[in-house]
Amino acid sequence: MATLDIFLSTPWLLYLTVTFISLCIGSFLNVVILRLPKMMHQEWRCQCEAFLEVPEGERKQEEPVTLSRPASTCPSCGHKIRAWENIPVISYLLLGGKCSGCKTHISARYPIIEAVTALFSVITVVIGGPSESTLLALLLVWALIALTVIDFDTQLLPDSITLPLLWLGLMLSYFGYLGDFNSAFLGAVVGYLSLWSVYWLFKLATGKEGMGHGDFKLLAALGAWLGWELLPVVILLSSAVGAVVGISLMVFKKHGREVPIPFGPYLAAAGLLCLWFGIEIQEIWYRLLGV
Repeated sequence: MATLDIFLSTPWLLYLTVTFISLCIGSFLNVVILRLPKMMHQEWRCQCEAFLEVPEGERKQEEPVTLSRPASTCPSCGHKIRAWENIPVISYLLLGGKCSGCKTHISARYPIIEAVTALFSVITVVIGGPSESTLLALLLVWALIALTVIDFDTQLLPDSITLPLLWLGLMLSYFGYLGDFNSAFLGAVVGYLSLWSVYWLFKLATGKEGMGHGDFKLLAALGAWLGWELLPVVILLSSAVGAVVGISLMVFKKHGREVPIPFGPYLAAAGLLCLWFGIEIQEIWYRLLGV
């Protein structure tokens, strides 16, 4: 503990360490964002084939995808990514944004996610102050970044991220690292049931599904981390931003009403704002309510 206290009381060392670790985490998040949906689809296909009793010889054969295998390669030429080519942000700049084998352009999204992960992590530490709770809050920040991009890409919010995030928030609250456990427990329950209720009301009224079940679990996780008091703000902020973006897409990009728009990124953005400025937002919220 003495070592941790020295670390937390040395700002330059704290920020430098958080930046370095977060860049590495951002690189790992790129792997999660790319591979986790593929892993889910492989699992679903295997389950469907087993349920339909498809003969072994007729089942689709492909190499299983995990977070560690197969090794990262260039999708164009199959060039195996070497260690020095996988340094967060720096390798992208040294390679000029191109594969060292075939010179195919590499998406700028990879270094952007790495840099955003580091930036958001440092902002979290600066705003939250040097403490164990703030360092633990980085787990929430990293998870929200991964969920945001996965939902944008695939309209999926994997249970393998949302559910551990929910239970981790409850556990940390129980042991006093985040806040009051009763508030966290109510936040998880109210967060889930609020969107679950909206989902069923919309479905009963229109016969259509207005959102995915992953949204319920994400809001429940945010409730566990932030407490039930900030849930109205999270819902209002995410709904307002989602409505503006959705209307803009329909007006300017002719985005059809039947084309679904992921809601997870807006929940994640609202949750991140409440993590950073929750007390200030709560005070404004109370003043608006006249409390």
